[in-house]
Amino acid sequence: MKFIKQEKIRFKHIDYAGIVFYPRFLEMLNDLVEDWFEEALERPFSKIHETNGIPTVDLKVQFKNAARIGEILTKSLWVKELKNSSIICGFQFINQQEKTVLEGEVTLVSVAIQEDRQSIKAEAFNEEMKDKINIYLNS
Repeated sequence: MKFIKQEKIRFKHIDYAGIVFYPRFLEMLNDLVEDWFEEALERPFSKIHETNGIPTVDLKVQFKNAARIGEILTKSLWVKELKNSSIICGFQFINQQEKTVLEGEVTLVSVAIQEDRQSIKAEAFNEEMKDKINIYLNS
């Protein structure tokens, strides 16, 4: 199963050439991850980040086609591999002409943040969370 959201390309996303400035794609990806945690996994970042975190530790991105202001992108995210405290997700952004704009892989790690906020360490997902994540495992 895939988690899917749409996003309209706005003025804030584009550069002088009128196409999406590539760092904005990474912000859109982070928004997709954050929405997935809140809407599908029922773990909003506002709650997670009180004591934990889900940092990106590896990111592979291929830019395939430009995206322009006014276009609607369909953003998809799925789980490729679930480990004890990390998730490897695939993602793809497709435009209205069914062309891939962006695709890649992101590795997220569940971490516990110490009270002093000075150190973090990997923390295993609980069984309930693993069950919810497994729904998106693309086998």
